[in-house]
Amino acid sequence: MGEGIILEATALNLATCWVGGFFKPDIAARLAGAQSSERVIAITPVGYARKKESLEEKLMTGFGRTHKRHSLHSLVTGLSERDWPEWVRVSLEAARLAPSAVNRQPWGFHVEPDSITVSVRTTGPQFDISKRLDCGIAMLHIELGTLDRGLHGKWRLLENPQVARFTVEARRPKVVGDASNNMEPSRFQNGSNKMAAASSN
Repeated sequence: MGEGIILEATALNLATCWVGGFFKPDIAARLAGAQSSERVIAITPVGYARKKESLEEKLMTGFGRTHKRHSLHSLVTGLSERDWPEWVRVSLEAARLAPSAVNRQPWGFHVEPDSITVSVRTTGPQFDISKRLDCGIAMLHIELGTLDRGLHGKWRLLENPQVARFTVEARRPKVVGDASNNMEPSRFQNGSNKMAAASSN
């Protein structure tokens, strides 16, 4: 849900981003009314950005851009790329461009003819930010890419180091009165494209 809000805000030309550090989790949890068994691992500001970035903002932006995007070849196992269905190709490219803490891209993907399994890669920067959160962000991009191809599916959560498996079920049916048919994957993709343009490919 968090990444969906961020993509929608970005599509509306609002400034926003994930913040996994530089905030006080205990205060955020109290403000959010979190239960004792819950914790806040990230937040997001939403608003209108100043036209001129501060020196600190420029430094943080530059730090994130020093981590280049990985190629799909280095992230994917399983079905040969030449045999990927179109929905897999679109979904994986959307996931590749998903944001992550300092652009560390901690995800790996295993492709089968009707599914994509998302796992946490053990290499790369750690920091004190959940890699599973980053993978969850990529999961939404996979689902939106699939919807954009006219398909739908379901997620099944898995044990570490795997995160979840997305299995395509059928071409998305058109049901009169079904509010989910009003989803606009292209609108979210617009937000995703804007965010990707802010970082190096």
